[in-house]
Amino acid sequence: MGQHKKYGMKDLAFWKITLSLAFASFFVFASMYVVQPLLPVFVNEFDITVSESTLTLSVTIIGLIVGLITLGFLSDRIGRTFFIKFSLIGSVIPFFVIPISDSFYLIVLLRFIQGFALAGLPAASLAYLNEEIDHRSVGVATALYISSNALGGMAGRVITGYLADHFSWETAFYVFAAIGLGILIVVYLSLPKSSCFEASRQPFKKDMEGMLFHIKDPIILIIIGIGVVLQYSFTSIWTYLPFHLEAEPFSMSLEAVSYTFLAYGLGVVGAPFAGWLAGNLGLKQVRMAGIVVMSLGILLTFSQSIEVIITGLCIMCLGFFTTHSLTATSVTEQATHHKGSASSLYLVAYYVGVTLGSSAAGPLWNKTGWNGVVLLATILPVIYVSIVVVIQKRLRRKSM
Repeated sequence: MGQHKKYGMKDLAFWKITLSLAFASFFVFASMYVVQPLLPVFVNEFDITVSESTLTLSVTIIGLIVGLITLGFLSDRIGRTFFIKFSLIGSVIPFFVIPISDSFYLIVLLRFIQGFALAGLPAASLAYLNEEIDHRSVGVATALYISSNALGGMAGRVITGYLADHFSWETAFYVFAAIGLGILIVVYLSLPKSSCFEASRQPFKKDMEGMLFHIKDPIILIIIGIGVVLQYSFTSIWTYLPFHLEAEPFSMSLEAVSYTFLAYGLGVVGAPFAGWLAGNLGLKQVRMAGIVVMSLGILLTFSQSIEVIITGLCIMCLGFFTTHSLTATSVTEQATHHKGSASSLYLVAYYVGVTLGSSAAGPLWNKTGWNGVVLLATILPVIYVSIVVVIQKRLRRKSM
């Protein structure tokens, strides 16, 4: 099985794999963030607090984290395509059930289940690509997959906001259920079976030892911490932005608010742009510049001008995706072995940041409003990175 010829760009199977995973990635990440523009709607619909409404996002991410840890190990033993298809099935079903649920906390439970299922795709897809596609073509397939992540996250927010404003939030969920069902059928019919997969024979204990090895490495922990802090700041802005823009003095409609999420599309530009810059100027320098750019963009959202706020959101997205892609690269570069475990650990930390930014920022919003959320989101990455620079200098001195 391991001797099977890998697919190149001239092979039909390459395009079946690449497009199937791109469609699946688009839907999975749209499903993850579909509730973000709906948070103010849930507050009014179910008579709940702002903090309670954010559970529809944060609990999904918690389910995703549990799924990443569990399904990542299982995909090494059972296979990749099973979990890719499982991810789509588990993502589609809640979209049919949630709109007929009368209880908000039943919706939260369904979102947790959906989050767990969502993890099947990121847990298996990159490994599947590297196993089935030759090294000369895998970069193209991976780039399309990652770009679909950003496009899906953006589309989930924008389409939902538009449909909820013109029809209802239930309609938005049914539309995504139909989209997901269509993509599920395409993937089931098109995605080739694994030809080069070899089941892992090592016990779970060995996998855990690999994870613990990285937790004991202070430099890897520091880099992973950057991911948490970046995602906290980024998510907190996007989570509470709809509440801010629907209130005075903006009084924007849900549809208009949803269009601000188009700034998220700069993620498609940010990652490759970061790679090019890092190759010319150095990874650490570009990563630091990305953090500064992100913080400056967040700072602009203090403005009372919607044009300035939108400009700030675009700058923030460019800085965030530039820094995020380089931080993920730094983790695998720093890891001398068990690189897969290091990447998984970063991915888990990344989504911990999403959870903190969506729910843990709630008390700050309740006490200080938008200004408090923006202030912390602006200064936290700068403070953390400043501390990191000091710690890294001390670690280098000790190693000399």
